[in-house]
Amino acid sequence: MILTIADTQLDSKQITKLYPVAIVGTGEENETTHISIEWLETEKVGKVIVVGYAIVVNLQDGVKKEFFYHTKDELTEEIISIQKQFTSK
Repeated sequence: MILTIADTQLDSKQITKLYPVAIVGTGEENETTHISIEWLETEKVGKVIVVGYAIVVNLQDGVKKEFFYHTKDELTEEIISIQKQFTSK
């Protein structure tokens, strides 16, 4: 099955892992890191600066693709789109 994320087509057979993350500032200049959205919402609400969100896709060949979203609503819309693609096939 071909999966489309942010206008990029990926062969779902090549995907080894697909997951959402929050991107937060580390406090070091423009450095950022990924954290679990669940952890952010339960442990660090208001304690870190969220700079965006992403869907991370790991592929069998070792390539990692990241799709950036400015807001959690944008991320949620993309997740719903991905879910619909899987359930419609």
